[in-house]
This record gives sequence, structure tokens and C-alpha cells, in this order.
Amino acid sequence: MSFQMQKRLLLDNQLLQITIQRLCQHLIENHNDFSSVVILGLQPRGVFLANRIQKVIQELEGCYVEVGYLDTTFHRDDFRRRGIPKKASETRVPFLIEGKDVILVDDVLFTGRSVRAAMDAMISFGRPKKVELLVLIDRLHTRQLPIEANYVGKQVNTLASQYVEVGLKEQNGDDSIWLMNIEAE
Repeated sequence: MSFQMQKRLLLDNQLLQITIQRLCQHLIENHNDFSSVVILGLQPRGVFLANRIQKVIQELEGCYVEVGYLDTTFHRDDFRRRGIPKKASETRVPFLIEGKDVILVDDVLFTGRSVRAAMDAMISFGRPKKVELLVLIDRLHTRQLPIEANYVGKQVNTLASQYVEVGLKEQNGDDSIWLMNIEAE
């Protein structure tokens, strides 16, 4: 039995840029004043997206929004259940989030477990006034926890056996998002 990988393009470079611009416009409409707003990018790819969002908001609004990086590895409920423990990434939150509006940023919302772990990790830096979630891709029908994104680039009907591959130019030189199918022949 051999396996064949099929992939379908969800967002190409141009559509990804438009999607990020639209997400930033939505943030601007909802927040208006970013003086008490911080952005936390979930490691690894949420960090690249968080930096882009910060840059676009600064270009559009002329204001600086603080950005931090949050690693959830040790806060995951499946950390010790994995055969090979996942390698931790850097957590860098050089500000307090006490009383602030926090925008958690990640590339894909799948089961909701990473977001739950991020909320646990985030509390180490203070108690936020409000927490919102921004994702590029919301994988519908795969949630294991009651978590929903406030800002979504694209909703995609997926199966648990499928994989969303996010390529960002900061990481691999290409901006594109693919839905991967693995089929047995």
C-alpha cells in the first residue's frame, strides 16, 4: 500500500496579504485605540503573523502595539503523553498584561488545545482585562474544546486526517496556505 499526498491551495501570496490586511482592519474597527492592547503570538508561526499584524497596524494607524511571544509547550495537556517531547520555543513577554486587552495570534485553530494552553501560560504575566483570538485558518468540525476565534482569515471544512500547511515568507520564503490530504492507493 502506498500513500499519495494531495494538496489544495487555500490562500496564495496575494490572498494571504489581503486576508492579513482585512484582519488588521477588523482589529482597528473593534479597538480604535491601541493604548491598552497587546499582541501575543503563539510559537512558532503565530509569532511571524503577530509581527506582521503589528507592522500593518503601525502603518495604518501610526501607533505602536507591543508584541510578545508565547510558548505553550509545558502548558499543554498532552505534553507528557507524546513519545518524543516537543521542543520548547522562546517565550518573550517584556510587558505586563494586567488590565490589558490581549490578542492571541496563531496560524491555525484546530482542536483548541493550544489556545487553552496559551491562556494558562499567559496568566504568568498578569490578569488581562479581555482576551481575543485571531487565526488565519479556522478548521471547522475539529474542535475538542469550546474555543472560538474572534478574528478569522478563512474558515475551512476539514477532516481530522487532513493537515493545514502554513508557509510564511519569514520562515520558508513563501506565503501560501495549503490543505493536505493523504490518501492510500
